[in-house]
Amino acid sequence: MRPATSSTTSWLAAAAAVMVVSGGLVAAQSAPDGENGRYSMTPIPEGVLRLDTRTGTVSTCTRNGNGWACYAVPDERTALDAEIGRLQAEVERLKAQLAAGPTVSGKIDEALPKSDPLRKPDPKVAEGERKIEIPLPSEQDVDRVMSFLEKAWRRLIDMANRVQKDVSGKI
Repeated sequence: MRPATSSTTSWLAAAAAVMVVSGGLVAAQSAPDGENGRYSMTPIPEGVLRLDTRTGTVSTCTRNGNGWACYAVPDERTALDAEIGRLQAEVERLKAQLAAGPTVSGKIDEALPKSDPLRKPDPKVAEGERKIEIPLPSEQDVDRVMSFLEKAWRRLIDMANRVQKDVSGKI
């Protein structure tokens, strides 16, 4: 080996300084964001829970026969934001539809015709007085009530007969 000259020494020192500085720049560019690096790991019974400190995504990492595999955990906030966005769009669509005018079909604003059998007669005001006259039920309404009462009475009598037979047979 030959002795180092001052120019060779200064050249080596400059090269070493450049390497240290460039190494520092490369290290500064690829340095992690925090003390622990980009990912924060937390042990769980199935493996490891991994938090990406840059994006905020959470993954579960488990060990299988081929090595480690990490799967992203579904983010509820993302799903909620998507649902909120969908509902806001639907509200805007409905507001626009409402502003456009009525589109309901089958609905009428006019009164029922007078020949309609389901229409109830309007209460009448007697002359000279402010009393309301209540119309009497029709013959059809009275027949329906009587039919119902007859059926109920017959069922009550049948029940009483059955109870009497059961009691007399067991005594």
